[in-house]
Formats: sequence, structure tokens, C-alpha cells
Amino acid sequence: MKYMLLIYMEENAMNATEREHCYVESAQLCQELHAQGRFQGANPLQPIATATSVRVREGKRLVTDGPFAETREQLGGYFLIDAADLDGAIGVAARIPGARKGTVEIRPVMEIAGLP
Repeated sequence: MKYMLLIYMEENAMNATEREHCYVESAQLCQELHAQGRFQGANPLQPIATATSVRVREGKRLVTDGPFAETREQLGGYFLIDAADLDGAIGVAARIPGARKGTVEIRPVMEIAGLP
């Protein structure tokens, strides 16, 4: 089953050195998952200041700068993995460096027929 691991943390939770180490450690985890055939994708996201939100209400598009919601922790990146079950996904989530400074939310991915 596919799981999306969403990494939330405060933007300033890591200094530049910690962030670079996080990227290196995350890349190593990605390589390990890839070697096991469980890696689907992973990327950090640009800072929250680059976010744009789009809503459509009554047929009109509303575009605003910034995230969907004002919160202390923001979505900072993701991993998309294959895991046998939730316990397997939890094991991977616990190894994501962002889990030490923030929260990793695990969401099963719906498989919808007809999507590429």
C-alpha cells in the first residue's frame, strides 16, 4: 500500500547546518527505500512565503498569497512510500529527520482506477 508521509515543522526549527544535514540524511533514507523497491518520491518544499492558495467559490477563482491556514507548523516536505502496512509506514516515518523537530503525518493513499 502507498503512504504519504507529510512533514510538518516550524520553518525556523532548524538552522542552515541542521537543514543541510537533514537533506543528506533524508537522501540516504530515500536511497535505502529505493534499493528495497519502496520509494515513490520525496521532496522538501520551498518556504511558506512562496505558497499560493487557490479556492473556487460560486464558480469564481480566489487566489491568495500564503498557506491555506495560519499555523505554527507548516508542511515542509513529504515522502511517498510503499509499505506493507501502517506499522511499516510508522517505521519509515520515525526515521525521517523532520520527525525529531516536528511531526510526520501518515496518510494512506487512495488508489483510483484510471489514473496514470
